[in-house]
Amino acid sequence: MGFDVRRFDIYRKIPKDLTQPTLTGAIISIASCSFIAFLLLVELSSFISTDMKNEMFVDQAKPDDKLLVRLNVSLLKLSCDFIGLDIQDDMGRHEVGFAENVRKIPFNSGGSCRFEGEFLVNKVPGNFHLSTHSARMQPQVTDFAHVIHTLSFGEEIREDNVPGAFTALSDIQMNDKNSDSSFDYYIKLVPTIYQDLHSQKWYSYQYTFANKHYTQFGHGHRVLPAVWFRYDISPITVKYTETRQPFYHFITTVCAVVGGAFTVAGILDSLVFTAAEIFKKAELGKLS
Repeated sequence: MGFDVRRFDIYRKIPKDLTQPTLTGAIISIASCSFIAFLLLVELSSFISTDMKNEMFVDQAKPDDKLLVRLNVSLLKLSCDFIGLDIQDDMGRHEVGFAENVRKIPFNSGGSCRFEGEFLVNKVPGNFHLSTHSARMQPQVTDFAHVIHTLSFGEEIREDNVPGAFTALSDIQMNDKNSDSSFDYYIKLVPTIYQDLHSQKWYSYQYTFANKHYTQFGHGHRVLPAVWFRYDISPITVKYTETRQPFYHFITTVCAVVGGAFTVAGILDSLVFTAAEIFKKAELGKLS
């Protein structure tokens, strides 16, 4: 007699005419299949969706590191001829009338100015401000009423699921103050790294701010007003990493769901069937 590989079959089949279908078995089968389908959909949804893991560490900044600033502000009561950008920091940088990558767009018949700029600053505490310091002549009234459309730092993260305040200064209106007022915005920057599923990284900054307005005098005369943005940088970096459940974990969970549900359903069906048989025998007086 030859070797028969069917001997290794651990899933032996029972002839169909030896099985007995029941109503309770059908109900339990339909319920278990529905429950399994529901659990599989939940697991599939969990597998498809992404999660965000976050961690914090001390930033190892280099002396020549730069910080990209994007500023978009409308000056409501000053002409573009008078407005300039000044930059200062703790490393000794002091530039008046910085003009690289800066656009000044007049509107309201030239009486107002929209200032748009992208520029680099040293990655140390400092400030940049909009003023009339670089103008050839000063306006009769220096009113820095303004609207901040947006202010952001570093690379732009377009993912909506990344938490944090990356554009906290957006749509801020300051147009009802004294015409001689200066405006100070104190900004605390937190370096932030976002890494997506493909290991691509974005280096940005989220921030909080506080602000005040005031009229300043010095040596008996009024100091020219300005809009100041004073920033400091936190030494702690926040990193967000987009993750997804591994495929092997999904397969393992699917097997556990299907196997566990069928096992429990089989046990429940056996209990119901046995109880029904005992009840029938009790009615016929055959329990003994």
